[in-house]
Amino acid sequence: MNPNNSMLNIELATVSECEQVINLLKEVARWLKENGIHQWGFLLAGGEDEEIRQAILDKDTYIVRDNGIMVATFSLYEKQSEWDQHIWGEDSVDSIYLHRLAVLPLYMKKGIGSSILTWIYKNKVAETKILKLDCIAANTKLNEFYRKNHFDFLGQTSDGHCKYQRKSS
Repeated sequence: MNPNNSMLNIELATVSECEQVINLLKEVARWLKENGIHQWGFLLAGGEDEEIRQAILDKDTYIVRDNGIMVATFSLYEKQSEWDQHIWGEDSVDSIYLHRLAVLPLYMKKGIGSSILTWIYKNKVAETKILKLDCIAANTKLNEFYRKNHFDFLGQTSDGHCKYQRKSS
């Protein structure tokens, strides 16, 4: 990948990178809060630290480096989490669930998020899988971002989360 003349490398996060991943996510959560986007408050307060650590131990979390600097992270679950069951119900479809896609504010609007989604789609979504995610309905820019990146809007939950999916071609 090479958006804007940078060298992005995507790899599994290691246990030694746990705190760095958590700090990156909290930095993005702070930025969201400072910009009036009500998302990830629970994460900012440390409410997901153990889940994040477990996702790294389970080899579900990836880091993205731009010229050697960790600039983004995301997690992919092949089995539904409790949250996924809340959003999607019992899902019998062969799906992968995207969680906590975060790009450091300094690196936003450089195509990194779109490059990550392209990488996930090409490398992790097999011909028979569906990539699913949810986001806060009130975050209009994020909803627009997913639509621009070829995700189909499937509706909104009663608690204000938009559901998106992208099927294999």
